[in-house]
Amino acid sequence: MFDESLLDDPDALSRADVHGLLRGAAESGARVRTAARNTAEAGVDGLRPDGRPRAVLVAGPGPAAGCVADLLAALATGTAPVSLIRPTGVAPAPGALTWTLPGWTGPLDLLLVATPDGTEPGLAILLEQAYRRGCSVVCVTPAGSPLADATTQARGLAIPLTDSPSEPRTPGEAPAEARAALPVGPGTLWSLLTPLLALADRIGLLSADAAAVDALADRLDQVAERCGPAVATYSNPAKTLAAELADTLPLIWTEGELAAAAGRHFAMVLPALAGRPALAAELPEALTAHGTLLSGAFAAGADPEEFFRDRVEEPEALHARIVLLREQEPGITSPGPAARELALQRETPISELEPAEGDTPLETAAELLAITDFAAVYLALASTP
Repeated sequence: MFDESLLDDPDALSRADVHGLLRGAAESGARVRTAARNTAEAGVDGLRPDGRPRAVLVAGPGPAAGCVADLLAALATGTAPVSLIRPTGVAPAPGALTWTLPGWTGPLDLLLVATPDGTEPGLAILLEQAYRRGCSVVCVTPAGSPLADATTQARGLAIPLTDSPSEPRTPGEAPAEARAALPVGPGTLWSLLTPLLALADRIGLLSADAAAVDALADRLDQVAERCGPAVATYSNPAKTLAAELADTLPLIWTEGELAAAAGRHFAMVLPALAGRPALAAELPEALTAHGTLLSGAFAAGADPEEFFRDRVEEPEALHARIVLLREQEPGITSPGPAARELALQRETPISELEPAEGDTPLETAAELLAITDFAAVYLALASTP
């Protein structure tokens, strides 16, 4: 059940937010600034690389590592391939996961490890593999953690993970999101990503100098002001999106590589935080990949008896709703109009999200990610079992 009235009751939202999700989302800009300072103190600004790596590999637990890899790949625009090393294991627990370097990895490659925990033995083994092959290593992990020590032993660069500004912790202790056993927490992504942006700028992988990082933090602050709990639903894009997605199956369609990264992250955050299924696909392939869903059991008019359903005794059936994420205003060759036409033909509602004009790629990604993170949090807080 979704209680929409809760969205416009800041006190009730605060009481429901036992994991501090709204605070984590609102602090994203502050985390970026603090992470930038920590990165400079770790010595990234003083690095003198010989050139770009042949390939960049990203490893880490949870959805955040995948989003980091997606964003770096989109922002790098082909300067070097960026790929995620997916873990294997018998259980999702950190101690049960293992990571393995591709067979071709060597001294010309760069391994980036991003984790809010820092106790995963599988990642320490991965660092040993990288050391034996001469692969450069940079790790973003809590200061004083076992993984920070393993990074030093592998002659890599360990950058301390930025804590929540409102929740300082002792060295080696996992952040609040990890202590609460949450799959992902808003704000953690930026603590992991910001140091890697600075490093990627330094090695020529992408453009993210100090001014760009400041602009990123400012944009996250602006989104937090627009999407905060005190802002009414009618003028709050995150609350509006959360209300629109209640009791629906979100089909997240994206246009552009940055939007695709945000869409895949949103599709992972919705079930992780709000317990809601979601599917993501890139346009124009989404039109065929999800087309059958718009005419099958999840179609808007699939159940002709829905009007007479006893909503107290029976839960409402999930109906598809399209969420269209774009990086910019659609051009002549954009598949966006075809997506709207298909939605109209199948009588499927559609929500659209597009950042302000004239943004840098980094600010574009920040706005899409921040609004959808806030929306997932509101959907989680206003939903009752």
